[in-house]
Amino acid sequence: MHATTKTLTLASLLLTGLLSPSLAQLAQPMPQAAQPTPAQPVATQSKGGRPCAQITVACKKAGFAALGTKKGVGIVLDCIRPIMQSTPQRKEATKPLPQIDPQLVAACKEQNPKFGTARGAK
Repeated sequence: MHATTKTLTLASLLLTGLLSPSLAQLAQPMPQAAQPTPAQPVATQSKGGRPCAQITVACKKAGFAALGTKKGVGIVLDCIRPIMQSTPQRKEATKPLPQIDPQLVAACKEQNPKFGTARGAK
């Protein structure tokens, strides 16, 4: 009987020693999932960058498309033009405009004054 007690005691000590690191890991708090960041305005990447291209990319990421005018998601008519001309979207537009840094718009206008205007506009 005394031998059985020693065997059980040794077995329980061995299991406790093996399990204690696992139990310590379970006691640690779980890492929290990354919180989504609020929409940030698209900023200029560099002076030599392509600001008009950055505006186009921001519009595409917001869901606007080249052939989406009839659906209210036209990239030029429903996104680029209102941003470049500081005008409200037309009532047919179905997506909100992306937030664009005003400095990026100014840099684009400086680089290409006709960007986002009608083809025949003067």
